[in-house]
Amino acid sequence: MGGAAEALTAYRALLRATRKTFAGDTQMLEESAAMIRRKFKENSDITSPTHLHQLLEEAREASHFISNTIVQAKLNSRGGYEVKPSKEHAGATLEIPSEEILNKSSV
Repeated sequence: MGGAAEALTAYRALLRATRKTFAGDTQMLEESAAMIRRKFKENSDITSPTHLHQLLEEAREASHFISNTIVQAKLNSRGGYEVKPSKEHAGATLEIPSEEILNKSSV
């Protein structure tokens, strides 16, 4: 597969991972898509095969990380947050965000 085709595959994989992980969170979906677009545009002029390979590997790792490590907590009707990990998250460590982080995200 050529560099452009590999880049497109990596780009789409990242978008799919964020759409699945952040489903229902418009802000995270928009911001993650914008960041992915920006990063790919910033590196669109890379011609070095070594550097291109490194960037594509980083994109694959990021996609895997997003899909298999991040679980988004959702506010429930009782005012608390619920986390529902899926089978992709088996073996992952649960990190509860601080109140400060939660308060910032609700602003």
